[in-house]
Amino acid sequence: MSSPPPFRALKVWLDDDLVGHIQLNRPHAANSIDTHMWTELPQATKWLEKEHARVILLTGAGRNFCGGIDLASLENGVGRRDPACAARTAFAFREGLDTLQKGMTAMESVRCPTIALVQGACFGAGVDLITACDIRFATADAKLCVKEVDLAVIADMGTLQRLPGIVGQGRARELALTARQISGLEAEGMGLVSATLADPAALSQHGLAVARSIAAKPPVAVAGTKHVLLYQRDHSVADGLDYVSAWNASMLNSSDFVEVFSAAKEKRKPVFSKL
Repeated sequence: MSSPPPFRALKVWLDDDLVGHIQLNRPHAANSIDTHMWTELPQATKWLEKEHARVILLTGAGRNFCGGIDLASLENGVGRRDPACAARTAFAFREGLDTLQKGMTAMESVRCPTIALVQGACFGAGVDLITACDIRFATADAKLCVKEVDLAVIADMGTLQRLPGIVGQGRARELALTARQISGLEAEGMGLVSATLADPAALSQHGLAVARSIAAKPPVAVAGTKHVLLYQRDHSVADGLDYVSAWNASMLNSSDFVEVFSAAKEKRKPVFSKL
C-alpha cells in the first residue's frame, strides 16, 4: 500500500479490512470546510479508490462533524472579480463554484459506498457533504441545519438537489426555507439518517461495524449496486430496468459470483480479490 498524499485539512487512511477513512481535521474551527478541504476531498477519494478501499467512513475530528463553510473562504469569494465586466466575474464565479461542488460530489462519485458519521454540529456545507454520501448515521443529540438562507445565499453545493430525494420534497423545502435546526433523532424520523446512537463512541462502533460488513461483501456487486442506484435516481423505472439488465449481462461474469457459490459449497467464508 502506498502512502496517502499529504493533506492539510483531512486525515486519510485505509485499515486492514479495506475500510477507507476520511476525517475532517479542523477541530479548532468545528471542521468548517475551507479551500484546502474542498480540493483535498476528491484527492482523498481517488487515493482510497486506487488502494482498493471497499467502503469509506467519513467522520469529523473533535466534538463536531462540520460547522459549515469556513467564513474566511466565503468572505474571499469564489473566483476572480473583473470590475470592468460583470459577465466575466460571473463566469469566474461559476468556474470556482464548480470546484467546490466537485469536492462535495466526490463522496457520491467514488466507486465504493460512503458512510457519514455525524456528531455535534452539521450545518450548511456539512449537510451538502452528508447528502452526497450513501449512508448516514448520527448521535441522537447531533444538530443539523440547512443554514444557507440565513447567510443570504442559496445552497449551491448539492443539498437542494439531493435532500428532496432523501426526505421528500415537503420536508426538504421546510428545512431549506426556514434554516430550522433539527436533532439527530428528528433527522432519523424523516429518513435523513438511517439510525441514531447514544454517543460518539457508540456511533463510531456502529459505523465501523456496518462498514466492515459491506467491505466483506463481493466488491463488484457492491460497487455495481451503488452505481445502478445513482443511475436510477435520475431516470425512469423503465430506463433503470434496461440499464441494470445491460450491467448484469457483463458483470455477472465476475469471479466473485463463482466464489460465492464455491464458498457455500465448501462451507467457508468467501474471499474476494481486490477490485
